[in-house]
Amino acid sequence: MAKTPVLTPRSDDFPRWYQDLVGKAELADNGPVRGTMVIRPYGYGLWERMQAEMDARIKETGTQNAYFPLLIPQSYLTREADHVEGFAPELAVVTHGGGKELEEPAVVRPTSETIINEYFSKWVQSYRDLPLLINQWANVVRWELRPRLFLRTAEFLWQEGHTAHATYEEARDFAAHIQRNVYGDFLENVLAMDFVSGRKTVKERFAGAVNTLTLESMMGDGKALQMVTSHELGQNFAKPFNTRYLSKEGTQEYVWQTSWGSTTRMIGALVMTHGDDDGLRVPPRLAQIQAVVLAIKGDEAVLAKVREIGDRLKAAGIRVHVDDRADIPFGRRAVDWELKGVPVRVEIGPRDLENGTAMLARRIPGGKEPVALDALAGLLPAILEEDQALLLRQSRERRESRTTDVSTVEEAVEAVTAGGWARVPWGVLGEEGEARLAERAVTVRCLVAEDGSVPEDGDAPSNTAVVARAY
Repeated sequence: MAKTPVLTPRSDDFPRWYQDLVGKAELADNGPVRGTMVIRPYGYGLWERMQAEMDARIKETGTQNAYFPLLIPQSYLTREADHVEGFAPELAVVTHGGGKELEEPAVVRPTSETIINEYFSKWVQSYRDLPLLINQWANVVRWELRPRLFLRTAEFLWQEGHTAHATYEEARDFAAHIQRNVYGDFLENVLAMDFVSGRKTVKERFAGAVNTLTLESMMGDGKALQMVTSHELGQNFAKPFNTRYLSKEGTQEYVWQTSWGSTTRMIGALVMTHGDDDGLRVPPRLAQIQAVVLAIKGDEAVLAKVREIGDRLKAAGIRVHVDDRADIPFGRRAVDWELKGVPVRVEIGPRDLENGTAMLARRIPGGKEPVALDALAGLLPAILEEDQALLLRQSRERRESRTTDVSTVEEAVEAVTAGGWARVPWGVLGEEGEARLAERAVTVRCLVAEDGSVPEDGDAPSNTAVVARAY
């Protein structure tokens, strides 16, 4: 009889495969309140690695970390009309505390533009205080009607950057720098994830922004996922919160601002971009465990060698876990590590000891081969880099092969329905065509300039609209 697969095959039911993998790879569980999630240690370890990589890149821009309250006075949100309208359906509001009704309801943080501006207006007095560059690692709550672990949850973790600048040009350039050199570099060089960099349409941009920049990636089923966004806020928050500075010329001027964020949805993106029917495949530069050394049998000689090899690999700078659990069958442990997507397994048993070799299993390209024990520490760094590059190449090839150039709304819908993306001239599509696409559950993910760059003018007819169904 054929073995029952551990996961639902992706080709049979992609959403079920995703749910199976998130659960069986021990990434997360559903929380007790609908739409919430419990991130399990292996999933949280991925987030910690993402945090560390992004935090380093954020700090290289001169941005400092801070923390602002979870509860925001409801009146703060009403000061910026587009902002409150955009978030109203998603708000969680606290009306009672300490057994009493609050004098003013408090909103559980959906994003922090308003409360941060309340303090920016106190901290910014002179041009000497600018630029003010702040980042926050926190949780936010947005009441989600159709939750899915990591992708859409009522509470999620993120970083949100908020900056104030003396001029529009400085703010514009900083938002672009974040998109390109923080987020783009992280997605490409750590997550091994291809993306299209572009500008959101007026309909799709952040509530309260004058421009939203985005990085969009194609998932394994051909749908799009908005990975990160970077917003130019103009003076839309500075004016209602009176965030002003004294210029060098002695005049009072409103600051120009940005905000930008990335979330735990990147873990979901990781699953859907790199996962296969055997489980997750974690890019080596991201993996908290790059290599697991497994004892096939529990005899003392094997266990001693497994621990010795683990120490050697650690000394070579590889993030290693030694699996010497002799009370759990080897086959079950191997399947578990396969599900978790650890890039390399080094399997050692009594016969391997006799031969002076280990069986090297590579999760990303697949396959096994015997390797001399003494050669492992020298070989693995290059193998890990090779596998990192392979994941990025596969991600890029998927997007390029499943993106179709079209010239009408109907052709765009047809291409998207077939399981891919479409590129259509914005001069042909326009806002009317965007509305027609929305009726078919297709959205304009971003606008791209004629030369492939991020357009400075969102209305330029020479722009190309990248359209897709999205998570």
